[in-house]
Parts: sequence; C-alpha cells; structure tokens
Amino acid sequence: MTKPEVIVRRWLDAIEARDIDAVLETFSPEGRWQNVPSPPAVGRESIRAMLAPIMQRSERVVWDIVTESYSDERAWLERVDRFTIAGIEYAVRCNGVLEFDTEAGLITELRDYVDLAEWRARLPPV
Repeated sequence: MTKPEVIVRRWLDAIEARDIDAVLETFSPEGRWQNVPSPPAVGRESIRAMLAPIMQRSERVVWDIVTESYSDERAWLERVDRFTIAGIEYAVRCNGVLEFDTEAGLITELRDYVDLAEWRARLPPV
C-alpha cells in the first residue's frame, strides 16, 4: 500500500519536471483528470492531450502547495500553479481533489477547480 502523500509527491515532481510520461505513470490506465467545469480527460492518452500544450509551452512549472489534507484514499490540495512562458510567470490559484488506488500506488481521479476567468485573464491562449 502506498500512502497518498507519496503518490502526490511523485505526481508533483513529474509535473514540475515537465515530464509528461512520468505524470501519466502516476495515473491508473483508466484514470481521469478534470479541470472543472470542462469535461474530464479519461485515460492516459487523453490526459496527455490535455496536459501537453501547456507543459510544452512552459519553460518552467512550479506548483506550490498552500494547504493539504489527506485521508486513506483521497487528498485535497490548495495550490498556486505557476507557469513560466516566454520569461513571464503566470500564477493561478487552484484546488485539487485527488483519489487513489493505494494498492497500485496510482491516481484514479483528479478534479482541479480553477477560476477560468482568472486563468484566461492571466495566461495567453494555449
């Protein structure tokens, strides 16, 4: 059994390394990532298609955890997601809820709640 904190750290390390393959390896094959209110990306290749444009465009990615809370199979993360694009940092507040298969050590579902108006106001179109 893998603790949720360990899975989250592996996921964040992959995000900040901008290593999409490593990010996908933290998800179950049928895993879901939803940037609410958009429809969820279901499965690793769908998650890749959603994540690749911003990751490839960013020179640097840092996701700061403001607060975090864990249960046996769920995590709640209040974050500030920072993307550096063309030398300019764009920071957006986000709340994420992650669910896990702790036996496999994988994320089964991630729901990120972002103020899309704030996101669009701060970040040039992706």
